[in-house]
Amino acid sequence: MGCGTSIAVENQTLLSETAIKAAILIQRWYRRYCARLEMRRRYTWNIFQSIEYAGEQDQLQLSSFFSFMLDNFTQMNGNGPDLISQLLDPVVDPLSEEVRQLKFEQIVVPESYIGPRLSFPLSVTDTNALLSAFKEEQTLHGKYVLQLLYETKKLLKQMPNVIYLSTSYAKEITICGDLHGRLDDLLLIFYKNGLPSPENSYIFNGDFVDRGKKSTEILIILFSFLLLYPDHMHLNRGNHEDHIMNLRYGFTREIMQKYKTHGREILQLLQDVFSLLPLATVIDNKVLIVHGGISDKTDLDFLGTVERHKVKSALRMPKRTIDHLKVQSCSRSSSRHSNRSRPHSPRSLSHGRRKNYSSRSSSSSSSSSSSSSICSPQISARNTPRHRHPASPRLPSPTDMLQVPFLDSFVSLEPPEPPREELEWQQVVDLLWSDPKTQNGCIPNSFRGGGCYFGPDVTQELLQKHGLCLLIRSHECKQEGYELCHDGQVITIFSASNYYEEGSNRGAYVKLGPELVPRFFQYQVSRSTRKLTLHQRVRVAEGSALRALKEKLYAHRSELMAAFQLYDIDNTGRISSNEWAQVVESVLRLDLPWRTLRPRLARLSTDGNVEYESCFDDISLGDPVPPVSPNLAETLYRYRTDLEIIFNIIDKDHSGQISIEEFRQTWKLFSSHLGVAVNDQSVDDMARSIDFNKDGNIDFNEFLEAFRVVHKLDVKEKQQG
Repeated sequence: MGCGTSIAVENQTLLSETAIKAAILIQRWYRRYCARLEMRRRYTWNIFQSIEYAGEQDQLQLSSFFSFMLDNFTQMNGNGPDLISQLLDPVVDPLSEEVRQLKFEQIVVPESYIGPRLSFPLSVTDTNALLSAFKEEQTLHGKYVLQLLYETKKLLKQMPNVIYLSTSYAKEITICGDLHGRLDDLLLIFYKNGLPSPENSYIFNGDFVDRGKKSTEILIILFSFLLLYPDHMHLNRGNHEDHIMNLRYGFTREIMQKYKTHGREILQLLQDVFSLLPLATVIDNKVLIVHGGISDKTDLDFLGTVERHKVKSALRMPKRTIDHLKVQSCSRSSSRHSNRSRPHSPRSLSHGRRKNYSSRSSSSSSSSSSSSSICSPQISARNTPRHRHPASPRLPSPTDMLQVPFLDSFVSLEPPEPPREELEWQQVVDLLWSDPKTQNGCIPNSFRGGGCYFGPDVTQELLQKHGLCLLIRSHECKQEGYELCHDGQVITIFSASNYYEEGSNRGAYVKLGPELVPRFFQYQVSRSTRKLTLHQRVRVAEGSALRALKEKLYAHRSELMAAFQLYDIDNTGRISSNEWAQVVESVLRLDLPWRTLRPRLARLSTDGNVEYESCFDDISLGDPVPPVSPNLAETLYRYRTDLEIIFNIIDKDHSGQISIEEFRQTWKLFSSHLGVAVNDQSVDDMARSIDFNKDGNIDFNEFLEAFRVVHKLDVKEKQQG
């Protein structure tokens, strides 16, 4: 009996040991599985973010082209670029406020209109009607939009640059981040947290528009509640509350498509409204809320005196500042030319913001003596990468010295103090465009192309100077909808869920009570996404990110092939993995883990080297492609977004057509400004070839459809499906 018991115990011991080993193996496998999934999730996120910021740099470059266009655009068909002029250099409307209001009131609303009808001053009934109408996909008539914007403008004129609030008048204050035209996110916030009211105060921290398809509806709702509860509804300006940004990211087109009759008036009025939005909000003198961030030059006292309505766009320096720079530049260049020493370009102006920065970090990009920068194009060679480090029009650096010829020698003079318009513009740019970083210091934000990176020391200094304890900002998409940094002194809040792709991120808002302890609330709009497993969500987002990255590779095919062949001396079609990664990084200028991504982008040969042409195997231009050279086709694809923006400006009636001459003139200006060498005959031949019915007009939608890329794997999947 004892022996039998002993054998049973031994068997149980063996079984338990086997079970433990199996559990350890399963746990080890699961940890590796989760680690690989997390790695894929992170590089997917990096791809989305890098491409987004590269697009913002493109936008900053395009804004400079618009200025160039104003100076060089020839009057075509007697019309001229009137919308460009109105958008970039708006003139003062000769109509008085009373006449303008009367004009809006006299707009006739047809009997067939079934949407909401507003009466001013607004009531709760009006806001409820708007919410119900937008849920039913209805559009508010242009008359009411104009009246709403007019009333909003009148109210905003009375508001200071910095709004000071107190939690003693509200139990809690809700702060929301970027919405970017996602109406479903706004409606979900109201559903979970309640509508704005005297008992339920809100702060929306900028970037209400662009990217999403419901920017107009979001603005109408937010402005309506602002008019209804001006003491309990607060709106900060974001970097996308900017008419030049709206040209690229969709809001301008959305307005013109939804309001063909009154679209131009709405856009012009929105310029004023956006420029009048407050720049910051302070709660209980302890919590600062701005859209982007701060710099080492941010001064809340000075900010309170800024004439914010003059900064129509943070992408353009004040005109008098630019004229002032031209005079200084001419003085410097003429004196240096006479000395035959250093050649000087009128565009090589440095942005003077910090007197000691150049000695501390001479290797930073763009405006190396600056804590903020706004980049614009200056590309002199075809193979110069457009991303990450574009040249920038920068303001004079204090380290530069004005050289004055005097008796065969030079007397060094300190450059004059920057004009007040420039100082105000710099303050606004930093608030709207800056991002926090983990390292101390304040350097130009070369990744976005505007604003600065500010470190924990900059945050600490500003908070101590003004007696604050917390900085809340938005501007950056976060996977969980929010993020804390700088030892908990900086909170990033982002309210647009599924921003990059279905399931890519959650949205969030934060609530503050009298104790000023933040409470976070997360959500995700898509029901289908909630049903997916983590693996499925990562796979969907990863696939979308890799498609976008492959399109980026295709857009730079010529540059990449030329660089690959420099390493491939024997023309084998193969280079090492390290060489492949170096080339892709140097051409695309995207801060990505290329060696990790290589298996998803290019295949290896049997000898372990990369077959570099395989990068482009599963992607090509769509059919039919106009008969143009491969180089021109690639150039047109790369700049197709910019061309589409310019086309939408020229196409005044939004018919989808422009004349061949307009297309030819625009492309020649655009190519000369960017330094893209394209033969005039090639452009003329292409223009004639895409005039399919030979009526002298170009259907630009068909043109854009031709110059889009097709993912061959997607086509195969559709065929199999």
